[in-house]
Amino acid sequence: MTDERLKLLAKNLIEYSVELKEGENILIELIGQEIELAKELVKLSYSKGAKPFLWLKHPTLLRSLLLNATEEQIEIIAQNERDLMEKMDAYIGIRSSPNPFELSDVPDEKMNLYQRIWFHKVHGEVRVPKTKWCILRYPNYSMAQQAKMSSEEFEDFYFNVCNLDYSKMSKAMDALVELMQNTDEVRIVAKDTDLRFSIKGMKAVKCDGHMNIPDGEVYTAPVKDSVNGYITYNTPSNYAGFKFENIRFEFKDGKIVKATANNTEKLNKILDTDEGARYIGEFSIGLNPYITKPMEDTLFDEKIAGSIHFTPGNAYEDADNGNRSAVHWDIVLIQTPEYGGGEIYFDGKLIRKDGRFVIKELEGLNPENLK
Repeated sequence: MTDERLKLLAKNLIEYSVELKEGENILIELIGQEIELAKELVKLSYSKGAKPFLWLKHPTLLRSLLLNATEEQIEIIAQNERDLMEKMDAYIGIRSSPNPFELSDVPDEKMNLYQRIWFHKVHGEVRVPKTKWCILRYPNYSMAQQAKMSSEEFEDFYFNVCNLDYSKMSKAMDALVELMQNTDEVRIVAKDTDLRFSIKGMKAVKCDGHMNIPDGEVYTAPVKDSVNGYITYNTPSNYAGFKFENIRFEFKDGKIVKATANNTEKLNKILDTDEGARYIGEFSIGLNPYITKPMEDTLFDEKIAGSIHFTPGNAYEDADNGNRSAVHWDIVLIQTPEYGGGEIYFDGKLIRKDGRFVIKELEGLNPENLK
């Protein structure tokens, strides 16, 4: 029998996250081998009078393909997938790989082809700006291991996070959206971090269960050339099949002029993908009350209550500072006391300290008020 919590998750994805309507086309992409959620999504899509389409992929096969792929070959794949994506009204992506490091030994130049051509042309240029989309991980043993939890404990955690009352969170986010849209200078302070930038005139967007599950963030983008100072991220980040740790960026007039990590050479190769990769495309504040520590999965870590992420690469079109790149890399800094604390200032006024909002209009976003 299918877990009732899984059925609720599927229902929330179809009815709330992508708001699927009769007659619409929806693409369900499964990367991995756990099919139960995809089956529920297909059933529900038909029940709504919509037309589901499926992509079934496996990271092990993707690795085999990429190891010797040519640019011409990747262009053909990208064009083929783009053609289908352009016919979609909605997209749900399920990631259920048993090994998040399956692509770790794919050469950098091949991963660059994958990110710059295949992923960017299909997802960056079509799926993100032109469909109603949502991405999530499926709970499996690999995720439980990453989270350092027992399988049963992790499953309970997963469904608490993913089946949160996002409509309640959405209302509470309105005050933060309004404040961000009336702010000029932001200052971020934490251990080995002192960063200043402007968000003047930039739109703020709430992520309230419509684009990611789990969700819980409000994002904008810095004015492209306004970022100055330095930031040291205290959360590991798996990117292009490699686990990066202790990432530190120094900025001058918006550009990352120095970047170090546990593999500084690999880090700088990513930042040299194109001109936009050394500029920031997103600044976001994490709010999910059930996510309190990293589990080395970006979809979860970027929503950690008391965190921010500061993203090298492409800006979203709904909060657009003009930066364009094949890279969009959400890297997380946690500011709760357990991770060294820190402050966020808007126009010189302290709005969050050690992960908790300290001004009255934002108190509804503190964890106890969102559960």
